[in-house]
Amino acid sequence: MDKAYNPASESQIYDQWLKSGAFTPVIDKNKNPFSIILPPPNANNPLHAGHALYTVEDIMIRYHRMLGDPTLWLPGTDHAGIETQFVFEKYLQKQGKSRFDYDRETLFKMIFDYVNENRDVAKNQLKRLGFSLDWTREKFTMDADHIARVYAVFNRMVNEGLVYRDEKIVNYCTFCGTAFSNLEVEHRNVDSHLWYIKYGPLTVATTRPETMLGDTAVAVNPRDKRYQSLIGKTITLPLVNKEIPVIGEDSIDIKFGTGAVKVTPSHSPEDYDMAKKHNLEFVRIFDYDGKSNQNVPEKYRGFYPNQVRQMVLNDLEAEGLLVKTENYSHEVGHCYKCGRPIEPITAPQWFVKIKPLAEKATEAVKSDEVKIFPTRFKKSFLTWMKDIKDWPISRQIVWGHQIPAWYNLDENQNINLTFINSKNETITGTYKDLIKNYPFVEIKNGLQSLIAPTNSKFYLSEKEAQKTSQNVLQETDTFDTWFSSGQWPYSTLGWDPAGHHSPDFEYFYPTSVLDTMWDILFFWVARMIMMGIYVTGKIPFKVAHMHSRVTDSKGQKMSKSKGNVIDPLVMSNQYGADALRMALVIGVAPGSDISLSEDKIRAQRNFVNKIWNASRYILLQSEENIGQPVLNSDDKNILEKLNKIVSSTTKNINNYRFGQASEDLYHFFWHEFCDQYIESTKNRIPEALSTLIKVLVTSLKLLHPFIPFVTETIYQELISKFNLPKELLISSSWPTHES
Repeated sequence: MDKAYNPASESQIYDQWLKSGAFTPVIDKNKNPFSIILPPPNANNPLHAGHALYTVEDIMIRYHRMLGDPTLWLPGTDHAGIETQFVFEKYLQKQGKSRFDYDRETLFKMIFDYVNENRDVAKNQLKRLGFSLDWTREKFTMDADHIARVYAVFNRMVNEGLVYRDEKIVNYCTFCGTAFSNLEVEHRNVDSHLWYIKYGPLTVATTRPETMLGDTAVAVNPRDKRYQSLIGKTITLPLVNKEIPVIGEDSIDIKFGTGAVKVTPSHSPEDYDMAKKHNLEFVRIFDYDGKSNQNVPEKYRGFYPNQVRQMVLNDLEAEGLLVKTENYSHEVGHCYKCGRPIEPITAPQWFVKIKPLAEKATEAVKSDEVKIFPTRFKKSFLTWMKDIKDWPISRQIVWGHQIPAWYNLDENQNINLTFINSKNETITGTYKDLIKNYPFVEIKNGLQSLIAPTNSKFYLSEKEAQKTSQNVLQETDTFDTWFSSGQWPYSTLGWDPAGHHSPDFEYFYPTSVLDTMWDILFFWVARMIMMGIYVTGKIPFKVAHMHSRVTDSKGQKMSKSKGNVIDPLVMSNQYGADALRMALVIGVAPGSDISLSEDKIRAQRNFVNKIWNASRYILLQSEENIGQPVLNSDDKNILEKLNKIVSSTTKNINNYRFGQASEDLYHFFWHEFCDQYIESTKNRIPEALSTLIKVLVTSLKLLHPFIPFVTETIYQELISKFNLPKELLISSSWPTHES
């Protein structure tokens, strides 16, 4: 045995596990399985410190494997929709190009090739960290069979009236060129102004004077005596010279501003709801490129919101309509990807009616059919589900699952198309106008995007759409990534729309545990529960375990800009994967932040070395020294403590208290076994050696789920030296309490 443990040998140990088939379970219907579906990391990105927390899943998997349960940990990677396209667009920018230089099909293929070139990066890093995943069952969200299942579910939802198209107010990022759900918007406090503008006999206060060009009403509280006589009358909208009504609306805060509020239904979620209630007109003044359109007076057309704002303020001041300006701080939605302000905008989108799905998911969590741990997140889940809104599932990006809906253009001539023509020019217009100058084939071959009015007729197959004409195009929107990944548990296990499910689905579904970070409880966990129950009639997992967030030593979120990022691969290569794994779990309370630093990793490297040195000391003893054990008080004491640590470790892992389990094991091995018991045996090796070996072997088994590489390496040395049963530690039996 070498003098020091060498982390460079860890890849050889991993290869041993792979060759043994230990990661691949055999279905045994006489036993209850244990299964986890890996939350799929992005296919094209390297792992970060948060991904290293897959350690928590590996602890559970290795533990249940040693218990003898048929244990499946199914790996996969995520195409990651907007995330990946955002990265690829940065790659294009470095080449002096952009997504707008390519037709949709060409751009999709470029991104697909880019992702495939990088897909093995994450896979190899998962192996480097020792994760015992069943690679024979590896999946990718762009696999043809997964896409087919996603499409089948979408078709079912359409046919059952759970999917619909509507022009609703959505969170639109004009830079990323797509809508986002409410969950994907970051709300930041912004220092701005409150402008007071004279609207005839009224003065309104607003934080967005530029949107007044799209106002269709002014709202006042009907209990506000100042304005009661004006309700039902019309006033002239400044700068536009258009008559708009004054409406009475109970939600208006009499004390805010002047108590009179401008209503811009196409650019404010609150105003959208108000307009639906009062049957107001919708006037969208900003398009998807962020610029003002033909719905504003000519002088304001073709400008970005901030430019329009300044023009409007200048004109209001010139006409004496700008009463005053106050400093004002308020929350503004920002894109979670690029960080730019979100533009609330009415746009045709695909939506899921969420209430029927949410009700069953809520009941499953309320009744603990799906247990959420730590339990404090259960309350958060139930509160959010109570106020859930319909889910916009369409994204205006290329990379992802293209929505399987087809339009017959001869039936829908008002569909707006953008394409690159044969002269490499970008052309935009309605089909009825474009077809006069361009053949359909040219439009189709160069197609970038289409926008179909909400009343457009669509078909769920291309063949159906082509019954009366061959001039058919598929919807260019893609599914929200969460619509695809929300179907991940049953899809990866081989659910079949026709009911011919795979043996894996029949045996391993519902899965045992879903482990993920609490920040995607609503993004992902809730949607998996909703979709799982809707599609299969069963919950997707029995326990949703919310693990902690990795921060730096000061409790700050890790980010490249702060320079506090810890690369798990660099740390693993320097200190060993075991040291990193132990540093991520030791002493961490369930669901609390994990403070990670190089010092903490180094300290756990020292623990690994302690295990190595203690084992080496025992291995240096001659097997001829193993005599008939004569147990003295020290032997009995350590065996009693060994029994206790076996029981407590088993209990803590079963209760998801991995931090407590690892801390107790650390204390037992370093202090009670090494510092006390080993020291006490140095003058009585022959009668103590069998106890030393017993405690060491049992300790290695208990530690194996946490630090698998060093424990497996030592275990193989013990087998060779002391003629123990020949087996891999990964496949050995979990210790039991001895009476």
